[in-house]
Amino acid sequence: MSLRRLIILFLASMLFVPTGAIPRSSQQKIFIGLIPEMNIFRQKQRFKLLGDYLSKKTGIPVEFTILSRYGNILESFTSEKMDGAFFGSFTGALAIRKLGVVPLARPVNLDYTSTYQGYLFVRKDSGIRSAADMKGKKMAFVEKATTAGYVFPLAYLRENGITDIGSYFGEQFFTGSHDAAVFAVLNKKADIGAAKHSIYDRARKEDPRVDRELVILAKSPPVPSNGLCVRKDLGADVRKKLKDALLSLKNEPEGKRVLEQFGAIMFIETTAQDYRPVFDMAKEAGIDMRRYNYRNE
Repeated sequence: MSLRRLIILFLASMLFVPTGAIPRSSQQKIFIGLIPEMNIFRQKQRFKLLGDYLSKKTGIPVEFTILSRYGNILESFTSEKMDGAFFGSFTGALAIRKLGVVPLARPVNLDYTSTYQGYLFVRKDSGIRSAADMKGKKMAFVEKATTAGYVFPLAYLRENGITDIGSYFGEQFFTGSHDAAVFAVLNKKADIGAAKHSIYDRARKEDPRVDRELVILAKSPPVPSNGLCVRKDLGADVRKKLKDALLSLKNEPEGKRVLEQFGAIMFIETTAQDYRPVFDMAKEAGIDMRRYNYRNE
């Protein structure tokens, strides 16, 4: 067979290689989604050095995408073909159940915990000190797909015999972020608010009015901090590079600067089992995770 004929046959065979046969580990970028738990500009600043560091360590450019809404993250994860996301505890639990994502690692906070709690809070001058006092008042949730900003308040209310929040509150609305929920109550746009403790604590450091004017009525059980989960079919080599890079941050001089900007001490390994408290709280809140309509319009 002539050399020319061999070359033609080789090129022809390449045209019919199925797309799935090209390993995803050879991808040009790693796309990672972020939930909008705080002001978008602060969110971008917090993750900038981490993105640069992961790009360097994996050898693949890492691109973060801040999603517009909490409740649409699972839909966006699929439609935008993301490779991973820093899911919140509830969206992480949903993604594990519905998409089979694989948890890799989560940060250890500056207080040496790798979990967070939900806070339910009111103004000190509101006269509200119990669930009974909340009847007819204005409630500020975060989003329907948050543990601290929605699932925990529902569980708290059900524990106190309140199952129909639509008729119990005079008004309820979603702020879209945890810091917005804190300031909604602080600025008297709502009577009751719910948010994750780490964002609440950050707000109290930035604005002394939080400690002076607000009071925390209830705290949720601890749930996992926002952790990186990746799609189940992400190449094993890429998955390992991402996980190793996060876990080794604390051991490298450059990594310490990244952690300082991120607001964490280190990252630790995370598994699907760590999300068990979230599934339990959802059950207490009357939420069926398999059928839950987590999408916010």
